[in-house]
Amino acid sequence: MAKRLSSQLFVSRLSFYTTNQKLEQLFSPFGVVKEARLVVDPETRKPRGFGFVTFDSESQARKALKAMNGREVLGNKENSDVI
Repeated sequence: MAKRLSSQLFVSRLSFYTTNQKLEQLFSPFGVVKEARLVVDPETRKPRGFGFVTFDSESQARKALKAMNGREVLGNKENSDVI
């Protein structure tokens, strides 16, 4: 897994029933979430199963990465990737 120093995390293998609000709630225990955004298909407007979470600081992002990488995220039975 590639890691970069940033306050933004890439989150994949999300349930297609995930919302931006649910993603923000999931990551908010690790710090101030400035943005939680799912990537949607431009034609269907349905979530594509991945998104981005941006924290107020790099240290908060690192804390979330350590806690959440490889864990079940929002109902997806497979391990989710947080990068």
